[in-house]
Amino acid sequence: MSTQTGTIRTDVENIFPIIKKFLYSDHDIFLRELVSNAVDATQKLSTLSLSGVAKGDIGDTQIEIKLDEEAGTLTISDKGIGMTKEEVDKYINQIAFSSAQEFLDKYKDKTNIIGHFGLGFYSGFMVADQVEIHTLSFKENAEPVRWTCDGSPNYEISIGDRTERGTDIILHINEESKEFLQKSRIDELLNKYCRFLPVEIKFGENENKEKGEDGIETVEITDNIINNPKPAWKAKPADLSDEDYKNFYRELYPHTFDEPLFWIHLNVDHPFNLTGVLYFPKIKNNFEIQKNKIGLYSNQVFVTDNVEEIVPEFLQLLHGVLDSPDIPLNVSRSYLQSDPNVKRISSHITKKVAGKLHDIYKEDRNGFEEKWKDISVFVKYGMLSDEKFAEKGKSFLLLESVGGTYSTIEEYKENIKGLQTDKDGKLVLLYTTSPDGQHAYISAAKDKGYDVLKMDHVLDAHFVGYLEQNIENVSLKRVDADIVDKLIEKDEAVESVLSTEQEEKLVELVKAQVPESGVVVEVKAMAPDAMPATIVKPEMMRRMRDMSAYNGMSYMQDMPETYNLVLNGNHNSIQKIMDEKDADKQNSAIKQLHDLALLSQGMLKGEELTNFIKRSANLV
Repeated sequence: MSTQTGTIRTDVENIFPIIKKFLYSDHDIFLRELVSNAVDATQKLSTLSLSGVAKGDIGDTQIEIKLDEEAGTLTISDKGIGMTKEEVDKYINQIAFSSAQEFLDKYKDKTNIIGHFGLGFYSGFMVADQVEIHTLSFKENAEPVRWTCDGSPNYEISIGDRTERGTDIILHINEESKEFLQKSRIDELLNKYCRFLPVEIKFGENENKEKGEDGIETVEITDNIINNPKPAWKAKPADLSDEDYKNFYRELYPHTFDEPLFWIHLNVDHPFNLTGVLYFPKIKNNFEIQKNKIGLYSNQVFVTDNVEEIVPEFLQLLHGVLDSPDIPLNVSRSYLQSDPNVKRISSHITKKVAGKLHDIYKEDRNGFEEKWKDISVFVKYGMLSDEKFAEKGKSFLLLESVGGTYSTIEEYKENIKGLQTDKDGKLVLLYTTSPDGQHAYISAAKDKGYDVLKMDHVLDAHFVGYLEQNIENVSLKRVDADIVDKLIEKDEAVESVLSTEQEEKLVELVKAQVPESGVVVEVKAMAPDAMPATIVKPEMMRRMRDMSAYNGMSYMQDMPETYNLVLNGNHNSIQKIMDEKDADKQNSAIKQLHDLALLSQGMLKGEELTNFIKRSANLV
């Protein structure tokens, strides 16, 4: 057999079904592609006019979307560059030959064309069983052209009847895609994909009624322009006021009533191109619903609101817009993961956010503190997930005390070192996860002169461990992790009035009335005026439960509650229990003390709570 070489042939009859079904995963994207092409044609005309190639005044360049339910057509009409018969044959009949790319090569320093690919036009066949092109080139003495195709490899080119420069793309919507003949559906798609395209887009008309002084009503018909061709992120920051930024935020999120805390305007042209405005919103309790509020654009064309690969996870709670021509419209997750520009963009955004937070902290400490409840989510989330951000974040991280005062890490260490240094020279930071639920413990700590930090956000289950690992010579204890005298171990100790035998007897008496598993009963010597019985939850076990709850793991939550019941052997009521000869009264007093301790932690519920109330009434 002789050796043979050749070129693999592509059967266009097999390509068309693939184009129609699989060109894009979302069929509704056809409108973005065709309107983007119309914008390209318009911007090409502007470029050629500036360079003197296109003669005369180019006049109105508005793009119009027209819907005809009766005829079953959707038309995208522009007044751009148009095409000659030869250009239609070259750019339409040869699939994937991109006129935008060819134009870019020729005018790369003078224009900004959206499309960098050749299949956008054919997205129309995903929803239409016939597509028509009516076009007239800007060139002198050009003839109008009509092109039509029914989705097979067969097409027809003939002389058209268009009299004005530009192009109409007419889609004859197929039976499966009748939704695209509904005005509400087209409104939705235009708002999603085209709301910031750089050329005015008209869809329908507005009817404005007014009554004059004479009572006569007048009606004014105006074009319904669906887009803002000059969004805030395309302007220079120096040209925008605070109100401009707030108005743009309202434009992006018309159903949001809260104003943003502040914003960052991005404008980078090297080593990558990136513009945008990122807003810090007020964070609600369920911050999961705050995600997917950053829109990614490419030359003002919407690409996606799933920016996981571009924006670090902790900053996905931000709102706003990012626009980079370095990201193509047919973006895929695998592309984003491997693209070096995307990685640089992500790093730059992190750096800008950290810089902005640091500047606000330095310039307006009081204002920063006022916003801290919202800002803290970004800062803590960032420090937990990004080492570079964490390094910068240490300078503006604030710790909030129960009393409402704020301190940086270094300020706080200095403030508490006198009283909250243990016998080994380590600083002990006390914190609460529930200022109301742990009020008794906080009060006892304050009586000792200790300060208690508020750590009541869901992120703090992780952040407590982060602080311990990253602040030298510091440990953290929740304020209910032990009796107040043992929270911070000192050299001095309180002497017990009970002998070892009496303590052992007391433990036996109490265990008989507290038969639940997971409860450890112990006697400790405390000040006589301290609580007679206290529930404490060992720090490490409690942290494991908190962490499992945060991470959505249920196995720890399903385990029975474990705690230590600590009895103050020096309290007068303990002495009375030990001296009581009536067993029923003794048992009732023990049960009452245990229930009081449970009640202070919000752990007394149901039948046990009812019995406690009845018992208390009898004691009174």
